[in-house]
Amino acid sequence: MATEIQVPQLGESVTEGTIGEWLKNVGDAVAVDEPIVSLETDKVAVEVPSPVAGVIRSLGAEVGDTVEVGAVIATVEEGGAPAATGEEAARKEQQAEEGQAKREAKSGDAAAASDASQTLSPAVRRAVLEHGVDPTTIKGTGKDGRLTKEDVIAAAKNKGDDSSIADAAPAQAQQVGTASSGGEGRGARAEERVKMTRMRQTIAKRLKGAQDNAALLTTFNDCDMSAVMEARGKYKDLFAKKHDIKLGFMGFFAKAACLALKDVPAANAYIDGDEIVYHDYVDISVAVSAPNGLVVPVIRDAQAKGFAQIEKDIADFGSRAREGTLTMDDMKGGTFTISNGGVFGSLMSTPIINPPQSAVLGLHRIEDRPVVVDGEIVIRPMMYLALSYDHRLIDGREAVTALKIIKEAIEDPTRMLIDL
Repeated sequence: MATEIQVPQLGESVTEGTIGEWLKNVGDAVAVDEPIVSLETDKVAVEVPSPVAGVIRSLGAEVGDTVEVGAVIATVEEGGAPAATGEEAARKEQQAEEGQAKREAKSGDAAAASDASQTLSPAVRRAVLEHGVDPTTIKGTGKDGRLTKEDVIAAAKNKGDDSSIADAAPAQAQQVGTASSGGEGRGARAEERVKMTRMRQTIAKRLKGAQDNAALLTTFNDCDMSAVMEARGKYKDLFAKKHDIKLGFMGFFAKAACLALKDVPAANAYIDGDEIVYHDYVDISVAVSAPNGLVVPVIRDAQAKGFAQIEKDIADFGSRAREGTLTMDDMKGGTFTISNGGVFGSLMSTPIINPPQSAVLGLHRIEDRPVVVDGEIVIRPMMYLALSYDHRLIDGREAVTALKIIKEAIEDPTRMLIDL
């Protein structure tokens, strides 16, 4: 008996998704609850499992197709069937190969063509192309043995291959140049067109919408990280032993933000039509880098959580973002955002608010700089802080005050204990 696989409910107000990647092909065996396809929505990638064990008999959509909730995208023959022989086996094999080739051509999946049974994420496929390595020779360290981008990069380093995308360009890449006319050839150059993922398109629209609809302004301050670094150095081992999680900087900034938002409620509010919606709680959206783009899962009721639980929430979000298992519920709501560009080496930036929120705190790299303390020049670990805000709702005085409270709490963490 054949069982139809339908597009599941993808979250509130989400009516459709895009086929991001087929994890199974026609003729593949599948177990109960084993994922067969990855669907991309506006915010997350969702894996759709098979409700029964059997064999994939048909796929009703191709990579890149938009499918609505409830649409049939595959069928599974329960229990499977005995292996076909002779002409029938050859025909089925040919059909499977043609279907796979068609899907790969449409999605630009040149890397996966080297091994149809190996599933590669878009980020991994791009890394394979850039470094010119054979994915079938690499042992995956990801979930269920899947290859990760780091696996590919490590394999390329071991191989001693530092080739660029021009050396391993996909067949459909358009050649745009050859040897220079000066006699010294630059070699073949190539460019590649890759369709934007649904998530990347949504990120682009939301960020541009924030610029178009809000009166954005950014205020800056610098922060001496000496006290926080000293506290971490003193208590990190005891903290990890007791709570089974590392003591990071984000916990300090989350709690400092809660203090600031309590004193400056406009920074924890948003505009809805001609009304302002205030919150007596703080749900902090934490910007996390995922393979398909930036996602912002939410730490609920941060004002009521301790350092350990905040650090655990952040670590869990980061892990699930890398694995692609964040859900729509993880990213619903949020009243304020913290974005840490410092982990990538950023010295200073002007972050964009996460609509409909009205403020976002940007963190940056820590570096030793000369500062004047009590009339003397000393070297201190300093970080630039940035608070971007919607000037329609938040006045300059309020924004500066909120950032000053965060700065003071980080420079004197005792303030977070006695609510100053």
